[in-house]
Amino acid sequence: MDRLLSCLRATAEPTRLRLLSICAEGDVTVTELTRILGQSQPRISRHLKLLCDAGLLDRVPEGSWVFYRLADQRTREGQLARDFAAMIPEGDPQHALDLAGLGEEKVARAAAANAYFRANAAQWDSLRSLYVDESEVEAALFALFPEHCGDLLDIGTGTGRMLRLLAGRIDNGVGIDASREMLSIARAELESPEFRHCHVRHGDMYHTELESGSFDAVVVHMVLHYADRPSAIFAEAARVLRPEGQLVVVDFTPHTLEALRADHAHRRLGFDDREIAVWCRDSGLTAKRSVALPGDPLTVKIWTATANSAKTETFQNHTMEVVG
Repeated sequence: MDRLLSCLRATAEPTRLRLLSICAEGDVTVTELTRILGQSQPRISRHLKLLCDAGLLDRVPEGSWVFYRLADQRTREGQLARDFAAMIPEGDPQHALDLAGLGEEKVARAAAANAYFRANAAQWDSLRSLYVDESEVEAALFALFPEHCGDLLDIGTGTGRMLRLLAGRIDNGVGIDASREMLSIARAELESPEFRHCHVRHGDMYHTELESGSFDAVVVHMVLHYADRPSAIFAEAARVLRPEGQLVVVDFTPHTLEALRADHAHRRLGFDDREIAVWCRDSGLTAKRSVALPGDPLTVKIWTATANSAKTETFQNHTMEVVG
């Protein structure tokens, strides 16, 4: 009863109800909210604090920025937040103005994302030309991914492509990335209602600061070759996976294209099955199937592994089944 009353008190004020309805549309910064509502930042911040204290909103710091979103829908407060937002009449004039203002902010986000893409398109296109089409990689990954997954973590999410690809098979998706530019693009790409259950946040791929044993699957897509400590990524994935959870890693097999180090900041020139199996073993994961997708000159490979049911045992069998 006390939790319900706290939520009702926090919402029963015009500005806070407006804030709640705007945050129901996706991640929003304080600066964006001040522009949409036409109120001062201190005033908006006070209202946001009350909503956060009641558990209706989540506050997600990202460097000098702070994003706000509705609390996790699996919590009672998160469900109440969605119920309150849904009660606002569709034709309400103030709500329509708020949504129009949010729409203008989204247009600005998309413009910034497109500018970043244009500035880097040539570099990315030159890399993609070296291996099989992304659609083939994604189709193979999709085939290996569980038909249904509760919670997914995408380490090194970039533009959020893996979250969008797998959105229909998951209940909740979280993407982390160290690049704020990439996260801005990802947020713009995840604006559609069908991706409302997916979020991105700034994070370290070696230390995600996420709760241990909180995900059913982890995806590491084209990230490992940038890492100076790939084994640490496996260890972190194993830590956040629930027992029997699945890890999916997509990257290149060993190659000799030294130019990728100079032109694309690759630290590693591919990975073989043996070292992947060792990293799995050392992290408490059992290496499973792998699928090779030959290209010219690069071959992409998808490795899968499963978290130990006890999370403490040492696996005896480290052999990978290679398919394709």
